[in-house]
Amino acid sequence: MRDPEAVERLKTAMDRNVKAIGLRPSMGQGTAVTKVRVRDACTIDIEDGGWKLIADESVKDGGNGEGPDPGVYGRAALGACLAMGYAMWSAKMGVAIDGIEVDVAAGYDARGMFGVDDNVPPGWPGVRCTVRIESSAPEPDIQRVVEYADAHSPLLYDFSQPLSVTRELHITAPAT
Repeated sequence: MRDPEAVERLKTAMDRNVKAIGLRPSMGQGTAVTKVRVRDACTIDIEDGGWKLIADESVKDGGNGEGPDPGVYGRAALGACLAMGYAMWSAKMGVAIDGIEVDVAAGYDARGMFGVDDNVPPGWPGVRCTVRIESSAPEPDIQRVVEYADAHSPLLYDFSQPLSVTRELHITAPAT
């Protein structure tokens, strides 16, 4: 069972944020920047604010095996966003939920990533999310929370349709 104090704290934060952003939409707008640097081979240092993460490829794929590969982070980001959304909106809507689990599965065909077959896309052909919710609340209430949370999930939105991606390239000579 989720901690009632944590649920109340979450509801209070949701109410405060909804009110503040409603009054001043600019409070909810900005740009998030994550810095990614290659340390060695495929070992990647990731920094975002105070967070420091590592991504890597397995040793068999040429990396050092020091962290999860980017696919793990992608699936984790979507699953975490969905689970957080269900937790947030259940608190806001007053629907008691005792447990939330999300599995994110994505098939892949490495021929595209390794350039073996240019007719095979390098990415996932699709993503399947399996959501398990433990609750004594009526099923229609849970369904309402899930549908509302899904409709307002930033990463589900991003994963569900084409996203504009631009790139700037800056090339410098090594320092001597």
